[in-house]
Amino acid sequence: MQKKRVTERFPFLLPIRKFQRKIFFYAQMKTDSNKYARKISKDLLEHKVFLGKSKLINSESGYDIKYQINKIHNLKLVANTMNKVIIEPNETFSFWMLAKDAESGEKYKKALVMVNNQIVPLEGGGLCQMSNLLFWLFIHTPLTIVERHPHSAETMPLPKGDIPEGVDATIAEGWLDLKVKNETQESFQLFIEFDDEFMYGTILSNSFQEVIYTVKSENVKYTRENEKIYRYNQIYKEGYSFFKKNLVSRELILDNKYEIKYDIESEIGVIK
Repeated sequence: MQKKRVTERFPFLLPIRKFQRKIFFYAQMKTDSNKYARKISKDLLEHKVFLGKSKLINSESGYDIKYQINKIHNLKLVANTMNKVIIEPNETFSFWMLAKDAESGEKYKKALVMVNNQIVPLEGGGLCQMSNLLFWLFIHTPLTIVERHPHSAETMPLPKGDIPEGVDATIAEGWLDLKVKNETQESFQLFIEFDDEFMYGTILSNSFQEVIYTVKSENVKYTRENEKIYRYNQIYKEGYSFFKKNLVSRELILDNKYEIKYDIESEIGVIK
């Protein structure tokens, strides 16, 4: 049996631990060698590189709808901190370097978040939907992923959409970040919008991109191991010449294994 952490045995210590982690987390970023993207431009860069979207309300979650409404509030707060940010050459985008100021005006509301593999409502919950979308956008560009963390399990059915299973990026302030570095000679920009149904993300650039990227899931399989159900799949990133339409690169970027913590056998049949 895995030994419980101190904060699991004594939950009242968790706020102290979080405060301690945040101090070291941001102090480390201030002293590392990265130049972090901070410039927000009123104008959008000229060339669209990729557009993605994420459905705001998951009707299959099985949880009180109020938490999803609160999640949308939280997503809009964090979007305000990074919308139209420019990632210039040799700069690094950090989710938390920008998002740490999200509560400077309004406060986060309680929404769902996974803690110790359990879904619970907490202030600031739901922000992983933003980091998931950002990761999906970034892997359709030549930007370099320097920090990304998968979720430990899939706890509810995902809404149908363009993003394949296993393309995600969890974040936790003080512990886990999403970072990408611009090692090109062009500048890139993030643009985020909302309507009643979707959150939209667009990556733009100051230069026309001669290579376009597609991301696909392959070799999907489900297995039962020690009475738990797991999904395996591989995520490939392919680059195509915009003019010649020929394949110029193919890279395995994720080799996934996720525990599925909801009933999926009714959809895909018996799992061996």
